[in-house]
Amino acid sequence: MDFKFVSKPKKILISGAGLVGSLLSVLLGRRGYEVTIFERRPDMRGVEVDGGRSINLALSSRGIHALEMAGLLEDVRELLIPMRGRALHLSGGREEFSSYGQRDEELIYSVSRRDLNCLMMSAAEEAKPVEIMFNHSVENVDFETGELAVVDLKENSSSRQSFDLLIGADGAGSPTRDALLAVNGGECRVEFLDHDYKELEIPPRSSETGGYQVEPEALHIWPRGGYMLIALPNQDGSFTVTLFMPKQGEISFENLESPDQLDAFFEAEFPSAKRLIPDLEADFFANAQGRLGTVRCSKWYHQSNALILGDASHAIVPFHGQGMNSGFEDCSELIRLLDKHDDDWSEVLPEFDRIRRPNANAIADMALENYVTMRESVADPKFQLKKELGFELEQRFPHQFVPRYSMVMFHLLPYSVAMARGGIQQAILSELVEGVAEISEVDFEKAAQLVHEQLPAVDLARPY
Repeated sequence: MDFKFVSKPKKILISGAGLVGSLLSVLLGRRGYEVTIFERRPDMRGVEVDGGRSINLALSSRGIHALEMAGLLEDVRELLIPMRGRALHLSGGREEFSSYGQRDEELIYSVSRRDLNCLMMSAAEEAKPVEIMFNHSVENVDFETGELAVVDLKENSSSRQSFDLLIGADGAGSPTRDALLAVNGGECRVEFLDHDYKELEIPPRSSETGGYQVEPEALHIWPRGGYMLIALPNQDGSFTVTLFMPKQGEISFENLESPDQLDAFFEAEFPSAKRLIPDLEADFFANAQGRLGTVRCSKWYHQSNALILGDASHAIVPFHGQGMNSGFEDCSELIRLLDKHDDDWSEVLPEFDRIRRPNANAIADMALENYVTMRESVADPKFQLKKELGFELEQRFPHQFVPRYSMVMFHLLPYSVAMARGGIQQAILSELVEGVAEISEVDFEKAAQLVHEQLPAVDLARPY
């Protein structure tokens, strides 16, 4: 991609050197902006990171598009493991494979959050003029003077930093968001689930020879209705395993307080996974119990000198694999708008807010819905019949009927469009499978009529 350089670079400060902040700094630095990132954590490339809170990431089309825009995709490819579908481990020991799409390119990629973040930080530092200041916390933002207080956590000292633009990419608990909303008079809702998660690990087949104990090119799911276990592959032959379940209740984290309770629960509910996790007890009681929530904000910018994006403005639950991808899409969309408005931030920021907020709310809703799909619906024969029929209708009407999962994961259509069309398509599928046991019984003349009446053709090559 050819990067456009502005003649008079602004001084941009970014709070947060996570995935979104690092990627955005690459894009802005190569555009000619002077960028400084303040990151309150130490440099993860030189320190050990506590386990138990990573939840492996799933890279899909929106994130890939942003990485291509930044010229980083080829470097990132070395970290990726393809996942072609869901490997379902059903009750009673039965296993099934359910593909994500029906084309060779319709897959997603497992990637280590830590490894990807380290690569992105290094890329940011190479994209001069970008600088990352670790162990520095942003505090006391004054938007009127364009200054903020930064605390050096190692030296226990503070300094004043001026900025032309402050970007908050500092996560779901963003202090930048709090400062922005305070001056804007806006509001932010944090909606916590009554479910938490714990991370575990399936080790490689052998410490000497390596290798995977189960199929590596799949996202493994043990769906159990009100709770589930998932596993994503790592490059060393291991799998990062995550248990999602209620905080309280008959089957919940509060009732897994002893090794005996844990052992009995896994033996009853996840016996095939239990045999693969030799350190189940140690991992479970050592790793933190993570919270799950959704962030929704009323406004993402202040005048022309402040913006929040990524998890700071729209954190979502991980069940659609779109947290990172939607944050990366924030970055690519911001660059598109800079091109459109010739780097006039007074035009870019309100349009970015107008476009992205409805889409952030849409993917937040779809991620919550997908939790039910993953832990419950995937084991339902009717769900599988609808999925099979959806694939058939996609083949017959490729420009009209595109499964919602495919619109979200394999295309660049706005999330709000995917959600709206997905609702129409779900109603069509429900009508067509009423009283039907297998796809050969479907009335395809009626299907054609419904599709043509309700689903106008969509241009998948034009995302916005």
